[in-house]
Amino acid sequence: MLKTVDKMKPGEKGIVDSLGGKGAVRRHIIDMGITPGAVIVMRKLAPLGDPIEINVRGYELSIRRSEALEISVEVEK
Repeated sequence: MLKTVDKMKPGEKGIVDSLGGKGAVRRHIIDMGITPGAVIVMRKLAPLGDPIEINVRGYELSIRRSEALEISVEVEK
């Protein structure tokens, strides 16, 4: 099932399917190691929903909700 990272629940795991965005935002996401095929595990969500803490390629990463909207993942059930 495809969904964006901002829709994932804590503990949920998914494989990056595609990246949206343009220019600097897209480059920033790729520079953080979030590329198609990477495994993302949702760790925590801030009380107001921003930022979002994920685990990707073995390290913890906090991203903005606006960045999470640009990352589509195939969620494992």
